This record gives sequence, structure tokens and C-alpha cells, in this order.
Amino acid sequence: MIRAEEVIGTIRAGLEREARVNLHDHPIELSFADGVITIAGEVGGIAAKKLALEIAARPQPVSGVVDRLRVEPSEQMEDGAIRDHVCNALASEPAFMQYAVQAIVKQGLEEVRGTAQRGLERVLEVEVNEGVVTLNGRAESVSHKRLAGVLAWWVPGSRDVVNGIEVWSDTEENDDELVDLIRIVLEKDPLVNAAQITVRSNAGAVTLEGAVPTPNNKRAAESDAWYVLGVNEVVNNLVVTG
Repeated sequence: MIRAEEVIGTIRAGLEREARVNLHDHPIELSFADGVITIAGEVGGIAAKKLALEIAARPQPVSGVVDRLRVEPSEQMEDGAIRDHVCNALASEPAFMQYAVQAIVKQGLEEVRGTAQRGLERVLEVEVNEGVVTLNGRAESVSHKRLAGVLAWWVPGSRDVVNGIEVWSDTEENDDELVDLIRIVLEKDPLVNAAQITVRSNAGAVTLEGAVPTPNNKRAAESDAWYVLGVNEVVNNLVVTG
């Protein structure tokens, strides 16, 4: 039987090899029991979080992962402020104009916006606890679910987004749909000129190509792609021209 120390050692070695995780500046705690690895700590960005989770799931004895990784927020915000920002972002997004938006406050449900389409079960619920945004409800497509998740990640105080929105349509996930959603996200980001960026995806591995004026624009485009649910790698081939 493989010992827990061996599994943890294998995962830690993989984390150390991945420069984007950066264990030196952002230590990660690991524990292993009954086939489940628990990974905890604060990482520098969404890429580090997704990559660390993927590395933790690799060893053959691992049958499950408990995710307690949080992303270092770009701005410290109280839970109530984060919740208000997420709810406002969802309520003002044209794709969700026919959706009811609800906030869970102290285990009670507050209507942010109710609509006549409530009977069609287009509803989004927002709860925030210690910077972790939990999204629930029902949406008509995977793209709507993904877009809601990105809007939650864009709130500066968000440390994690748990996207539990159910999708009631039968649309199958595919790379074309993923690329279309990433393009929409890039177009919504004021830091990015989406017209200059080409997006490709192969089984969730996304490649960005084109030209951007500054390093900040390049980093913003990459983060936007990582924020999308279903993206498991981003190859950033954007050229900085400024």
C-alpha cells in the first residue's frame, strides 16, 4: 500500500516544478487519507489554483480532491460588499435580463430582482462566506453558467467561486462553445481588445494569439480565459507591441 507521505511527496514535487504555482511565495498544505487529498492555502491567481488542483489529482491512489485553495484577492472586501457587487453584475448583464437574481443573507433569501420569467426557472442565487462566492440556481445553457462564474470572479474581493448552477438544456459541452464564451468574456473586459485576439481550444486547453499593447493587457486576457469553467490550460502567445 502506498503511504500518505509518498502521495504527498509526489504532489509536492509536481507543485514545485510548476512555476505558475509558486510555492515559495504561496505555501500550500497537503493531507491524504482514504484516497482523498486535501489541498489548502492561498495562491496568487486563478491559474495557480486550477493547476495545483490538477497536479493534486494526478497520482493514481488519489480518488478525490477536497479543494480549500483560495485566491489572493486584488482588494480586501467584506462579504456583504462582494455579494452586492456580484448581484449587481448579474442583474446588469444583458444575458441575464430574464433571470431572477437572489442573495442569501444570514441564511435568508433576499430578492435582488424578480422577473416574469421566474416560472421558466431562470434564477441565480448568490451567497458569500469569507470571500468565497457560491452560485446556485438554474440556467438555460453551459455558457450562461460559465458567464455567471466569470462575473463573480471579476469582483476584486472574490477569493474563490463555487459554481453550482444547474443547466436545464441538453446542450453538449464542446470546444466551439467554450471558444465563443471566452470571446464574449474578452469583449466585456475593458482591459482587453478582443478584436486583436484569436482564441483556440482543444479539450479545454486554450491558446491565445494576437497582439496587445501592454503586459497588463496580456495578463488580463490570460486570466479571463482561466476564469472560464472548463478551461484547464492556457497557452498565452499574445505579443506585446507597446
